Amino acid sequence: MASQQTKIMAVVAVLAALAIVIPNTNSFVILLATRALAFSILVMSLDILLGFTGLPSLGQAAYLGVGAYLTAILATKFQFGLGYDFWVVVVLGILAGAALAAIFGLLAIRASGVYFLMITLALGQCVWGLAYRWNSLTGGDNGINLRTRPKFGIDLAHDVTFFYLVFGFFVVSLLAMYVLVRSPFGRSLAGIRERELRMKILGYNTWLHKYIAFVIAGGFGGLSGVLWAHTAGIVSPENVVLTTSVDALLMAVLGGAGTLVGGVIGAFIVFGLREYLSTLVPWWQYVLGGVYVATILYLPGGVMGIPERIRQWRAVSGRAERQ
Repeated sequence: MASQQTKIMAVVAVLAALAIVIPNTNSFVILLATRALAFSILVMSLDILLGFTGLPSLGQAAYLGVGAYLTAILATKFQFGLGYDFWVVVVLGILAGAALAAIFGLLAIRASGVYFLMITLALGQCVWGLAYRWNSLTGGDNGINLRTRPKFGIDLAHDVTFFYLVFGFFVVSLLAMYVLVRSPFGRSLAGIRERELRMKILGYNTWLHKYIAFVIAGGFGGLSGVLWAHTAGIVSPENVVLTTSVDALLMAVLGGAGTLVGGVIGAFIVFGLREYLSTLVPWWQYVLGGVYVATILYLPGGVMGIPERIRQWRAVSGRAERQ
């Protein structure tokens, strides 16, 4: 219990530091942190599936795309969501992501392992195909540009103000997902991840549990898309391409699957490295790929698993010295 309280206090301290330090930096760092926070919601939603339910998905970008395109279409074609009605768009984005996940889940949850992975990949590619081909609605390759951010008492065009808005949504999302995974429902998801057959024998409807987790993850993905649309200022097929889903998956693994916070750490590491390395070498993708490979080989628990690896190393060293 004390260890859990220590971890919570550490997370609160880091969040407080972010809220204080980031706004006092330059506009580039503020925008980079805002993007990382918005994308972190997507990564955490994927971690509900990957880390807590044992369902590695390659279609999570579809829900970000639905939320982002919904926001962009309403703002540009109907001038909706640029005032106090922005909060309505947030709700619609969450519902759109959850609704799409509810449809996809009926197809994907019946499979497991690599088959589940391939089905989510195929479904995500269907969304990408629609975004790419439906030019009259999505703008095709050109995408949709959002020229202004919402104004409702406060002007979100200011980077610091918008950072605090995204930060607020991120904190609420983190708290909601933490409560979810610590609840009896979340514990049952962990049981399904460890031994689904045993959970079935105990009387749990494992399909329904996985389906609900899938829908919840889609809802948070839709929220991430609403925030991402205003953060990036443009929504295009690049937001729903396979690479986006792979990035989210790798961020979750890099930080530490099954921790929520690990996905956030992974997102900040990847966003930071990507921007920094791209200014140094033209082949920065290979360096980033090397980081992923090294993590899988030597840190299977991700960055969040480093303290445990250190304890294991000390224990082995201690036994060797006593012998």
